[in-house]
Amino acid sequence: MARVVKVDRRDFLKVTGAAGAGLVLGFALPSGLVRATEPEAPFQPNAWLSIDSKGRVTVWVAKSEMGQGVRTSLPMILADELDADWSFVSFHPAIADPKYGNMGTGGSTSVRRSWAPLRTAGATARAMLVAAAAATWGVAPSACGTEKGRVIHAKTGRSLSYGELAGKAAGMAVPASAELKDPDRFTLIGKPLHRLDTPEKVDGKAIFGLDVRVPGMLHAAVLRCPVLGGKVKSFDADKTRAVKGVKHVVQIDSGVSVVAETTWAALKGREALSVVWDKGPNADLSSEAIHKMFEEKAKGRAAVARKDGRGLDALPEAAKKLEAVYEVPFLSHSPMEPMDCVARVEKGRCEIWAPTQNPQWAQGDIAKMLGISKKDVIVHTTLLGGGFGRRHLPDFVKEAVQTSKAVGSPVQVTWTREDDTRHGSFRPASYHVLKGGVDGKGHLSVLGHRVVAPSISEQLWPGSVKNGLDDSAVAGLIDMPYTIPNLLVEYVMANTPLPIIWWRSVYHSQNPFANECFIDELAAAGGRDPFEFRREMLAKDQRLKKVLELAAEKAGWGKPLPKGQGRGIACCPGFGSYVAQVAEVSVGKDGKVRVHRVTCAVDCGIVVNPDTVKAQMESAIVFGLSAALKEAITVKNGGIEQGNFDTYPMLRIDEMPRVDVHIVKSREAVGGIGEPGVPPSAPAVVNAIFAATGKRVRRLPVRPADLV
Repeated sequence: MARVVKVDRRDFLKVTGAAGAGLVLGFALPSGLVRATEPEAPFQPNAWLSIDSKGRVTVWVAKSEMGQGVRTSLPMILADELDADWSFVSFHPAIADPKYGNMGTGGSTSVRRSWAPLRTAGATARAMLVAAAAATWGVAPSACGTEKGRVIHAKTGRSLSYGELAGKAAGMAVPASAELKDPDRFTLIGKPLHRLDTPEKVDGKAIFGLDVRVPGMLHAAVLRCPVLGGKVKSFDADKTRAVKGVKHVVQIDSGVSVVAETTWAALKGREALSVVWDKGPNADLSSEAIHKMFEEKAKGRAAVARKDGRGLDALPEAAKKLEAVYEVPFLSHSPMEPMDCVARVEKGRCEIWAPTQNPQWAQGDIAKMLGISKKDVIVHTTLLGGGFGRRHLPDFVKEAVQTSKAVGSPVQVTWTREDDTRHGSFRPASYHVLKGGVDGKGHLSVLGHRVVAPSISEQLWPGSVKNGLDDSAVAGLIDMPYTIPNLLVEYVMANTPLPIIWWRSVYHSQNPFANECFIDELAAAGGRDPFEFRREMLAKDQRLKKVLELAAEKAGWGKPLPKGQGRGIACCPGFGSYVAQVAEVSVGKDGKVRVHRVTCAVDCGIVVNPDTVKAQMESAIVFGLSAALKEAITVKNGGIEQGNFDTYPMLRIDEMPRVDVHIVKSREAVGGIGEPGVPPSAPAVVNAIFAATGKRVRRLPVRPADLV
């Protein structure tokens, strides 16, 4: 349980700069310990709770907001335990600091890892307010209750607001523990509350990275080598300096930075720049070469990630046997807001404003790069116009810092869409070799799945993968929920020069696609219904079985569809949650796939805000469908071929299917919700294509030419 520490007003002002006396509590999430705020005893809370004399409750949120609603869900958890009046609750984004513990936002962890500590912090604050009221009235704390920001003495009907009690509560002893509410008493958790940050997004007050303006700020655009890993050999900036508004042209690690009075001038100056590139060893790299490398590595040795029963040794005994190869491409994250950052480097100090998913990663790297202390690197996290994992990396932050240092002014570096597509980090591609068989009764008896893919972990932290096995690269397979008598999961590490990073649902976006599609193939080989085939293998995973059944029921599984349409089903656990989806599709004479409806069932344990869960499932389905039907990053002559949305298309609004989301009521532990909706989308659609056409799709994106 998290420890809560009381601080006085003076210490609070030192830490936050906020005004108003009252009760201030710091609390730690799993990665930090709470301590006092005095200089001799620093602490590491992940957020702050303050209550001022007017009863206003402020929660400092140390997780990045990129549309997932964390600036509402985290305050909801705390406010419910506090019994706060929601109309008096607001949030404040935290700056990067070790006192907040791990501020990284990813892996669908913000709510599930914050759940217990936030509840503890709210319950502890409530107990201190009750103690203050009881002391005021001369009654036992047990005689008092709380409701909507007030402490109430039921016997006499007296009550005091939290604002009236805040000052006195600040002088009360911090209890060693505080009783948490029974979930039956939740008043906010489980309710579809509007997001706290919606008004500022509507009226334009919300600050995204591109909105940041600092006095004296200049604007920069960076020209980077078109070949992966290439570097600047030399450059001629005479024509660039002649562009109106251009102030500086400086070389930085990633290329040449053109600094100007406006972003437009910086971009025009960049167009005029002449650079001779050292293309390095990747000038001949191509997608075809990468494919051949995967294909060859698939034939070699593999690391065993999981083996049940006799593995593939049991395959000869199967009544019917199948083999298939599935492939998925590299993908761009393509958030709607491309990379951008404002940096101001002064003597011995650096201040940064960035839409980052990991402010402390940026803080640490910048401190090391500049040779200064982390405490002298101030990182303000703005709102993020999408992230999907891409904004964990601090590369775009480094560009702004290096440019600011070189020119001696605050600088905003802005990436174009082409920059973002060609010079970002990508979701890995992968190559899947599957073998399996069913017995004489059509039951799955043996399954082998060999994954050939680059390792994100090995690229980020060379030497971290031991014995050739990256467990994260076989996510969704080593924890496969199906009961299969003979199962073998293997991994072959196949790294490439392309920079890679986590992508929404990471390897879950690849492995279950191949696996769930091959499961369908095996069901057909055994003459079985795909839903029943899965259902019988989930006896040991009742939560996934329940969402599978719910999705099938709500989709009308087995009922007739209009002529030319087919249904497909897929399910997958991940990130602490369970999701199943049924897709209904048709395929035109030109091979174009139309998804008409997706029915989604999700069990994410206790739900904080059902509106957020629904929105996350809908957005994950869009994300997954777009990747399945449209997206691919390809390489030619060492560079990325795609640039803008004309060559890297996404699902358009008129292509969006109807989406029905059904949430399982649950008392189970809180699960993640940002990523689990992605994995079932592609296999559900591909399985539906087979149901509609009888044709199997084994590589993404779905190509109309393969279906004609």
